[in-house]
Amino acid sequence: MSAASSLSEIAAELYTHPLGEFIAARNARAAESSDKALVAGIRALRKPSVAAWVVNVFARERGSQLGEALQLAAELREAQEDLDAKALAQLGRDRRALTARLAAAAADLAESRGERVTPSTRDAVQQTISAAFFDPDAAAAVASGRLVRELEPTGTFADALDTIVGGGAPSAPVEPPAPPDELKARRARRDAERALREAEQAHERAARDVAKAERVADETASRADELIARVSELEKELAAARREAKHAEADAAKAKERRADAAQAADQAEDAVAAARSALDALGRPR
Repeated sequence: MSAASSLSEIAAELYTHPLGEFIAARNARAAESSDKALVAGIRALRKPSVAAWVVNVFARERGSQLGEALQLAAELREAQEDLDAKALAQLGRDRRALTARLAAAAADLAESRGERVTPSTRDAVQQTISAAFFDPDAAAAVASGRLVRELEPTGTFADALDTIVGGGAPSAPVEPPAPPDELKARRARRDAERALREAEQAHERAARDVAKAERVADETASRADELIARVSELEKELAAARREAKHAEADAAKAKERRADAAQAADQAEDAVAAARSALDALGRPR
């Protein structure tokens, strides 16, 4: 057995020892060993907080119950990406109820061993178990039974395990099992349903676009027919106006000729009047 594995085993025993006896028990175990490195490791073990000790006792004596809960939490972390908002809300309520039950069981177990568990300690125990539900590294720390302090449910723990766990890093975090076939089928069905919804929405948009295009085409064709008819009318009016213009030009030319003839006749008549007046003057007035 290596010194490191011995240290973790000794730490697991010490961290579930009665809290009031921890220091004495730790020193006694260190005195039993002749391995200087192991002795140094044992003496370096820090006394756990009350909440951490409660969780350690629960992990050691109710390991199967805690392990099942942590396994379920790992599976739920894997499955929650497939859940809708309503299912996620229900999952949150179920998690809180489960952590509350586990925390109550851990507190009862600790009190049966003579330790007083205050409401604040119970809350810290529940928060620590909740952290294990959300983070695989926290789950490994809780399952080790070697917690030094309680955990915050919103923390990250991969880089802090040395300060969280005594006696060396815990074993690998609890990993969720491969998703069962029904989970894959549910995910495939969800993807297919989403694809169908998107296709139906695209079809509806396309149908609306077609209807709009047909309406615009009908309106445009009707407007084009109106304009063509109007152009035809205008062309007829233009042709009639051109004919009238030609007639007016001809009438104007004739009127000009008649005016010239009338002017000439007037000149001639004026000349005749002047000649007649001269002739009359030459005859003199009657006596």
